[in-house]
Order: sequence, then structure tokens, then C-alpha cells
Amino acid sequence: MSPDEPGIVVVGASLAGLRGAEALRRGGYAGPLTLVGDEPHAPYDRPPLSKHVLAGELRPDATALPHLADLDATWRLGQPAVGLDRSARVLRLADGVELRYEKLLIATGAQARPWPVTDGSGPLPSGIHTLRSRDDAAALRIALAAGPKRVLIVGGGLIGCEAASCCRDLGLAVTLADPNPTPLARILGSLIGSVIVSCMNTAGVDFRPGTHVEAFEADASGRVCRARLKDGAAIETDCVIVALGATRDTSWLAEAGLNADAGGLTCDSACRALDSEGRPAPGLYAAGDVARCPSPFYGGRLVAFEHWGNAVAQAGHAARNMLANDDDQRAYRHLPSFWSSQFGINIKGVGLADGADAVAVVQGSRASRRFLAVYGREGRAIAAISFDQARWLPAYAERIEAGAAFPPILGATDQSIKDFGAPDFPEPRSR
Repeated sequence: MSPDEPGIVVVGASLAGLRGAEALRRGGYAGPLTLVGDEPHAPYDRPPLSKHVLAGELRPDATALPHLADLDATWRLGQPAVGLDRSARVLRLADGVELRYEKLLIATGAQARPWPVTDGSGPLPSGIHTLRSRDDAAALRIALAAGPKRVLIVGGGLIGCEAASCCRDLGLAVTLADPNPTPLARILGSLIGSVIVSCMNTAGVDFRPGTHVEAFEADASGRVCRARLKDGAAIETDCVIVALGATRDTSWLAEAGLNADAGGLTCDSACRALDSEGRPAPGLYAAGDVARCPSPFYGGRLVAFEHWGNAVAQAGHAARNMLANDDDQRAYRHLPSFWSSQFGINIKGVGLADGADAVAVVQGSRASRRFLAVYGREGRAIAAISFDQARWLPAYAERIEAGAAFPPILGATDQSIKDFGAPDFPEPRSR
């Protein structure tokens, strides 16, 4: 096959895109391979951005991902995809280049959800940051090194909590405003999230639960100087981190006739992209944050995982199916997992806790901030979370995959189920 013939194109040059391309080569694909990325940088690791890069322990350009296979690929970096013609099998890039493809792996990931700007409100003041990309981290590191008087973090998810922890390690005054009663309330519930509140209080973070930021005000130089709250109060700040989650990078697929929106690109169990009629689109696969696939562990519920391990595993699985015959398309089975380091604690989780109707602390205690908790729904274990207590986590993951009863392990070493109750998740967001 000559370089001018259509081969496989991977759209998205981050973790899932790189590992997917490597899996294609390891799987025996020897044809033309092209990787397209919207950023000018070679694939890099994102988890260090909110930790080591912000702390100044690691340069932003020192986060490059290792290459685990000889790709022999064409790289088109700094040129985002802007359109897809499925009938002609052509991918259009921002610079006007059109790439023909035989098969396409969509791994465009997600983007930080920006602060909503209403019509007529004018541009945002300077000093307002998001944290998703390498460039975001580099700009925010410069801002933090300048010693702002107070950092305001809007949003209490994983990125917001990790950023708050890092800022306190740097000796900066930090306020975290969260509309929920505790940080991580939407993924862990407020019962477990209350432990993060305790950690923040000890670290000196000014945590503001139930707080809604409505707008930002600028000083005479155009820099942010305060945030106005829904209740009429204000928070003085000269550096803001907007940590409102992420939206999937699917806008370039708007005219492609696929089932795609800000929540992801819907796929079948084999990671094949589905069209607007729910049928697999010929030659199109997806992996990583952008892929919204049915989970066999949660009744076929469509989920898009924003976690490192899933990006690697799903990219490899999609690559395998891309090289297989139509009658050999295997279903993707992956129990989601995540980890986070904040306030001196290593948090690890498996499964999806949201939707649980019960939670039990089965080892340790919330008061000690060292424990393992299991979540259940309708009598079945669906997730587990550990705070500096991960020894038994793999065993619980196995039980969750098997659909075991809640709690799935009884009589384990050092087990003492004394803390049992409702997880207390916030009401779902209105759409």
C-alpha cells in the first residue's frame, strides 16, 4: 500500500490516540497510519498537570508520554479536525487538508468546560483559568508562582480539589466555591465527601458549600478582582480556576450524521461509532473520554469514562476490533477506576458510585481519613473507594464485576462495618 492510499487515521493525539495507534501496529497493521492532534505538542500525560506541574516540580514539557511501539506514522499536530464526510471517507482539518481514510479511530477526548459568557456581558477579565491542557497548566503555573493574594476555585470535582491541595502546598490562600454540600459529592456522595471537607479544613482551605458564583468583576487594568455570588455576597480574588468539569470534543462531528453531542459519541459494545439511526457506522471506532459506550456492569447504561486506565484499555480494544472481521467484534468490558492524590491522601476508586442507595465503610473509619467504603444499589455492590486503604480494593473490584451482593466481602481481616448509611448524592443537574 502506498503512502497516498487511504489507511487508518487516528483523530486525537493524546493518551487514547497514541495507545490505540500502538495497538494497531502490535496487532499486525502495516499500512499507512496518520495521527491528527489539535494541540502542537506530542502526546503527553495529563494527571501530572494538576499536581506536579502546578507545584513547579515538573516542567510542562517534561510530561511527554513514552512511545511503546514503533509507529512509522505521519503526524499532523496543531490541526484540529473540523469535519467528517462519511460517504467519501474524508476527514477535514482546520488548515484545509482533506485526509482519506479506510478506517477511523476517534479519540478526540474532552475539553474543559469554560465559564459561560452571556450575550452582552463582554469578555472575561484576565486571570481566569481552566486546567485541561499542557498550555493551561503552564499558564496557571506562572500565575501561581506570581503569588496571588487569593485563589478562587469554582467547582469541587477532582481537578478543583487537586488544585486546592496544590495551592495550599504552595502557601497560597484558597477559597473553593461549590454548589454542592461537599467536594466530590456527585461521584462519591456527601457522606464520603465530608471527609474531603475535613481534609480541606485541616489544610486551611476556605471551603464554601452551596455557593453559586454568578459573575466576575475586573479592576481598572481588566484583571479579575472579585466574584459575585448568587446570594449577593462577593469573594475577593485575583486568580480564578474554573473547574466545572469537561465536555466531549464532538463539535466537529455535527454534520456527520452520528449520535454525538457534548456528552460524547455513542458507540456499541464493540466501540463502533453509531449513526443517528443507532447503526454502526462503517469503519468508525472510538476510544477514551469521547466514547460513550454501554457498560455491561451497569445494565448497559451508556457511560463515558474520563479516566487514564480506561483510555488505555479501550483504545487497545478498539484497535483490536478495527483489525478483526465483522463477525469477530468483541464487546468491551472494563470496570472504571480512578485515583487522586490530594491533601496528603491517596484516593482510589473502582466502579460507578452515582446511583447507589447505600454505602458501608468496611475497613478503617472516616474519622481517621483511612478507610475503604463500598457502595450498593438494590442489594448489589456497584463501587468501592479507598482513602489510604487500597489493599483490599482489587478484591472488591472482582466482586463488583461478578455482581456480588452488597457488601460483597464479610469477615475480612481488620473488617468492622460500623459506618452504614445513604451516600447522599445531590439532585441531578437540570438540563
